[in-house]
Amino acid sequence: MKSSKKKLLIGFGIAFVALLSGCSFNQAPDQDKVSSPPPEQKGKNALPIPPLLEDKNPADDVAEFYLKAQKSTKSFLDGVETESYGYNGDYLGPVIQVQKGEQVKVHIKNELGDEETTVHWHGLEVPGSADGGPHNAIKPNEIFSPSFTITQPAATLWYHPHPLHKTGEQVYKGLAGLFYIEDEVSNRLNIPKSYGENDFPIVIQDRNLREDGQLSYDLNMMSLMHGMHGDTPLVNGVFDPYLEVPQGKVRLRLLNGSNARIFQLKLSKDNHFWQIASDGGFLEKPVKMDQIVLGPAERAEMIVDFSQYKQGDKVQLFDQDVRLMNFIIGTPEKEKFEIPDQLTTIEKINPPSGTVTRTFAFQGMGNSVNINGKQMDMNRIDEEVQLNATEIWEITNIDNGMMGGMGMPHPFHPHGVQFQILERNGKEPPENEQGWKDTILLMPGDKVKTIATFKKDGVFMYHCHILEHEDAGMMGQFEVN
Repeated sequence: MKSSKKKLLIGFGIAFVALLSGCSFNQAPDQDKVSSPPPEQKGKNALPIPPLLEDKNPADDVAEFYLKAQKSTKSFLDGVETESYGYNGDYLGPVIQVQKGEQVKVHIKNELGDEETTVHWHGLEVPGSADGGPHNAIKPNEIFSPSFTITQPAATLWYHPHPLHKTGEQVYKGLAGLFYIEDEVSNRLNIPKSYGENDFPIVIQDRNLREDGQLSYDLNMMSLMHGMHGDTPLVNGVFDPYLEVPQGKVRLRLLNGSNARIFQLKLSKDNHFWQIASDGGFLEKPVKMDQIVLGPAERAEMIVDFSQYKQGDKVQLFDQDVRLMNFIIGTPEKEKFEIPDQLTTIEKINPPSGTVTRTFAFQGMGNSVNINGKQMDMNRIDEEVQLNATEIWEITNIDNGMMGGMGMPHPFHPHGVQFQILERNGKEPPENEQGWKDTILLMPGDKVKTIATFKKDGVFMYHCHILEHEDAGMMGQFEVN
């Protein structure tokens, strides 16, 4: 690894030896023939704001969208065109915004050459036939048109491919986008909500770039064990960008879109922020924080108050000691927003008498990763769930005894359902995990007890959201009927 790269990216590391609170990060494993953007590219690029995808149906309560998974090129390094994938563009995809109660139809065309793909609606409560798991494969040049009704509250969700054994590579090359749900609560709250003006999508990833500027997705022993980690941090597909923000309150919708990396995010100058939402929507009350840990696929919405700064000041977003982007303070906000005392009301799911309890144990390493001792088999249903049943799922990350007793993290994600956390390691979950969740990070030895009501029928996946673990078989199937 070049010394300039070490200086530039020291501290940008993986978190498999971290604890959830007070994380300790190591540097990413060395990769052969990779090169980060040179120092002169730092801070020179404006943060791209993905476009809002146009609704092509003029009818009330109906939304219709067209999405194309395609090959393209993108310039990550000055003067170098890098082969990439994107939805309706060169890298990542547009933001799809819908309202609760709408009937949504999305026409998805596969233009990835000879590759199959899918589009999974991560966090959406939809039937298995529309979920976009590996059973919903879209063959080359074919169109898949799932249709579903939005029945859940306002949330920041996302979409990405989910083909069997190929999810990691297709996401890594650029296939991902955000999916917003709005409802009467989000429309009523006096918080920033003007897209691209005071309400910003922030997709954080890490990637490896070879010396020739091409994306490197070459799996080796380290990436099979710990997932693919890159040496270059990207925000909305750009290295170390800047964003001009109003002098006032700003809403950031954060997605950890990495294949495997865990981020410990904080602002410079000892700034705090208020987390207002988790994966599945608003928390009941804002939670004041000075840092947040996001595992792969987790989301969080935060409000940052920049009103104490003057025009031209800079505030940085860091992953530990590595700067991810700059916020440049602009003119005063056009309207005054607040940090509400109450955001919404979340009806807690109380375990009824006779509730089914299922256990899921994550274990193994490399190509032997598994859940409950089993690897993914498309022809096997691992769990049968009754429609509209409420169940408790206990998920354990079994310590595999590596590295002096420390194993690997596993973020758990079940498709088609939002859950609530009852306990984390026998204790009440922290305040910012007391809302709706669809992905939960488990460090080695962690045990999390969740509860959910299964409202949609069909076949769904549950899996580790370290995508290389998923592709290696750390995934199972449950059927709701």
